[in-house]
Amino acid sequence: MELPVLSPYMMARKPSGIRMGQIKFLERKDPPVLVNGSIGNVMRPMHPAMQRRLFTLGSTNSPFSTGIVPYVPTTGTDECREAFLHILRSQGFDTTGLNVLVTDGASMAMEIIMLGVCGGAGEEERPLLMFNPSYTNYDAVGQRIGRKTVAVERSLNENGEFELPSIETVEKRIMETKPGALLIIPYDNPTGQLFSKETLIEYATLCVKHNLWIISDEAYRELAYQKGKETSSIWTLTNKDVPGIEGRRISLETASKVWNACGLRIGAIITDNALCYEKSVAEYTANLSANTLGQYIFGALAHESYAELHNWYEQQRDYYRQMIFELYQGFKDVEPEFIISNPEASIYFVIDVRNVAKPGFDGVEFAAWCAEHGRVTLDDGNDYTLLMAPLNGFYSGLNGDNNPGKTQLRVSFCENPELLKLAPVLLSKLFRAYEAQR
Repeated sequence: MELPVLSPYMMARKPSGIRMGQIKFLERKDPPVLVNGSIGNVMRPMHPAMQRRLFTLGSTNSPFSTGIVPYVPTTGTDECREAFLHILRSQGFDTTGLNVLVTDGASMAMEIIMLGVCGGAGEEERPLLMFNPSYTNYDAVGQRIGRKTVAVERSLNENGEFELPSIETVEKRIMETKPGALLIIPYDNPTGQLFSKETLIEYATLCVKHNLWIISDEAYRELAYQKGKETSSIWTLTNKDVPGIEGRRISLETASKVWNACGLRIGAIITDNALCYEKSVAEYTANLSANTLGQYIFGALAHESYAELHNWYEQQRDYYRQMIFELYQGFKDVEPEFIISNPEASIYFVIDVRNVAKPGFDGVEFAAWCAEHGRVTLDDGNDYTLLMAPLNGFYSGLNGDNNPGKTQLRVSFCENPELLKLAPVLLSKLFRAYEAQR
């Protein structure tokens, strides 16, 4: 008997490059020890206030002591919304007039806001303009909901610096593609680049000039590693900096990264535009509400002092700062011809093997080989393999030999530090073995 068919969209879908290696690795019959540098899945304890709520969910003082877990308002609980605003205030921002919609993770926030600022489903009008390479989920979400993304290119130079395009180049791309919004990721995923306030002002000025929304993905806000440059945000910009910027600002927030709570699936849209907020809430009523338990746990941050929150930010920076720079130097020591992006911010950097790889190297194929076949025996007698995210899918609109992501790999710093220390020698040995058999 013939079975029903799936849609062409579903038939064409492949796993994200970030998750692909993990899926393939789990299929191995005799797997080695895995060092997972492919995904930003933070494996550290949440903030202590959040932990306390987690551990007492069933206590008599908990709102869930009766076993009832209800829907909450579509906008989110008052406490959870206040937690997002309280965090912004602790970082020195004025939250007057800001509206918060709590969502099931930042990925859902992306989906809702793209529905709001881009053209209609299947249309070319008002795409989302991004900087390549950009977080691959924006392309994936755009495909899911039928919204178009376009990009302006960054290039990774031999010194490991991602060079931003000139303002003239960005403006030319705006005039060519007529986007509805410009997306920036100040603490950049995947590059680890930090956007300065001066850079944000330049881009915001273009948004006002061409009447665009400006969307800032602030998942990693406060995770910058140079003293005095810890906080870069769309919320640093006011009409004093860029006349007309107020009323077009949108940030995407999450509990996942700074707060070590990936599995809570709590995110938010914050905007200073009342109509954007009203219509985003209307759209989100189809989801009923975000995760009630997750909101309760994250809401604990609404009651923490600014001093305590600042202490947490510094702890997070200190943890990643040491790990990132040690790992960066480790890769440079074992493979000096690899190009490694400067680790200024977030929890990633990019390695480019273009100066070493033979012609035809493809990061997707290499990552799959590491997951399915890679095996390195180290001095401790154990076998290991390494997962990293190939950057092919982070370059929107570029395919084949025109895609610089084919020779680039993103390293995440979320693995156990003792395992992550092995990553440089593992990559070197796996890369050399792969190239020898190719």
